[in-house]
Amino acid sequence: MTAISDINDPRLVKALAHPIRVRVLGLLEGRTMTPKQLASELDMPLENVSYHVRTLAKFGLIELQKRRITGGVVEHHYRTAERPRINAETWAQLPPIVQEALNGAVLQQLLEVAAQSLAAGGFARPESHLSRRPAVLDEEGFRAASAVITEALDRISAIEQESATRLEGDPHAAIRAVAVGMLFEAAAGDAREREGDGRVRTPRRRTRTARA
Repeated sequence: MTAISDINDPRLVKALAHPIRVRVLGLLEGRTMTPKQLASELDMPLENVSYHVRTLAKFGLIELQKRRITGGVVEHHYRTAERPRINAETWAQLPPIVQEALNGAVLQQLLEVAAQSLAAGGFARPESHLSRRPAVLDEEGFRAASAVITEALDRISAIEQESATRLEGDPHAAIRAVAVGMLFEAAAGDAREREGDGRVRTPRRRTRTARA
């Protein structure tokens, strides 16, 4: 099946709105794993994980990289085919409950990855980023901010390809990095403004907050 890079079918997004499938996609980014290895990583029964792996493969979101026979058992090694992107038009067609489920699954995974990285000293590099950038925007500004984050992540993907070429001569120099870009509307009362005298007030107008 052809790999999917731009998801434009709301039915497919609904099928992906499952926390286990989101976590499997994350684990398979940049590496190859078997369902048994995934089950061990997720601390879940192999049968359950295998079902989700087969579903993702059917959608074309992961692909079988190789088969290997070990001790008379055939091992299937999978990896992500592409980094799928849900376009804005498709996202707008989804019911709020599906949007919430998918966002919740992704955020849960991000929190787990960030916590593991923090415990392992993954934020020790001076170039690492962990920042919060509130911004009061109008509709046009929100769209422009979204475009900036999209362009940045696309550029990081291009940098990854350039790194892959350089790493061919020294694969042990690889740094497994994670880049996260977020832009969302803040809950009421989250974003604040300071008056000229230093007092803090909450804007009356609807506020959207940028995270990058």
